[in-house]
Amino acid sequence: QTRKILAFSSISHLGWMTIIIIYNPNLALLNFYLYTTITTTVFLTFNTIKAPKLSTMMTSWTKTPVLNTTLMLTLLSLAGLPPLTGFMPKWLIIHDLTKQEMTTTATLITILSLLGLFFYLRLTYHSTITLPPNSTNYMKQWHINKSPKTLTAILTSTIHPSPAKLSSHSHYHLET
Repeated sequence: QTRKILAFSSISHLGWMTIIIIYNPNLALLNFYLYTTITTTVFLTFNTIKAPKLSTMMTSWTKTPVLNTTLMLTLLSLAGLPPLTGFMPKWLIIHDLTKQEMTTTATLITILSLLGLFFYLRLTYHSTITLPPNSTNYMKQWHINKSPKTLTAILTSTIHPSPAKLSSHSHYHLET
């Protein structure tokens, strides 16, 4: 179920926010804003392609390849894969924890987040590389069936604020 994936992702992101909220509440808020934006994009995309289960998501690749590419990139961003948007708050949290001399905690949460990243990479691999057999009718279908929801999901995923804007709004600046 795709809802289970997002539930475990929420638990993971909550852990990142809980660890940093004591030392830097603005950074926890930045993490929350980015997580909310990325998760909203994922939910809109799942709703558009009508994929409540992973098997449905994997077979919808032939119907809406652009939307599924966006979904895969957004899921990898949610996992925190560099250089995507979701990596930035994790990197800033690791940096802040290191400044607070909590390198053991920073190392532990980094290693644990690699488990989630592995799952998302595996999901992306199985959704894109190992496609089910398809006919040419499916390939033609994505050209015809365009909906306004598709445009909304794509625009939501591409309008992530730049790291410079976010850091200036949260009053969090890295010291050099």
